[in-house]
Amino acid sequence: MAKLGLLQVYTGNGKGKTTASIGLAFRACGHGLTVCMIQFMKENIEYGEVKASQYLPGFKLIQVGRNDFVNLEHPEQIDIELATKGWNLAQSIILSGTYDIVILDEMNVAMACKLLDVNEVVRFLKNEYQALTKRPELIVTGRYAPTAITEMADLVTEMQEICHHYAVGIEARQGIEF
Repeated sequence: MAKLGLLQVYTGNGKGKTTASIGLAFRACGHGLTVCMIQFMKENIEYGEVKASQYLPGFKLIQVGRNDFVNLEHPEQIDIELATKGWNLAQSIILSGTYDIVILDEMNVAMACKLLDVNEVVRFLKNEYQALTKRPELIVTGRYAPTAITEMADLVTEMQEICHHYAVGIEARQGIEF
């Protein structure tokens, strides 16, 4: 098996970043790998991935946020605190060597709206993460991926919206978008 430890980024304005990372997790667990997904800015036990995660051996999902939209231009202090708590947890999990893959879902958005300091994340990735003997594969998702993150990534996929059913009034559907 090829060595793990690459940095992947899924970004862009199109749908499918979280879904792609879950697909990767599903595939990895099928091969006996362990995956931890930390969802920033989310807290909703009704999400399909939260419900399904209990049935997938080797997959752990942790939500660090609240069940409310974050004002991206003027985030509330609680959102900053929850993102910081999530980032501290993420660092511990990455450094622990417990998981083969760590997914940091919506962390790009958390950095873009200044819930997290991009420079601190880059410092961690360049120093502690790179120094690990057994590095987990690291997947960072969300719109607005900071250039500093994409420049150090081994793989960057940009989801591009061509058309979206929201434009004609079809709202998010259970089992499809959440």
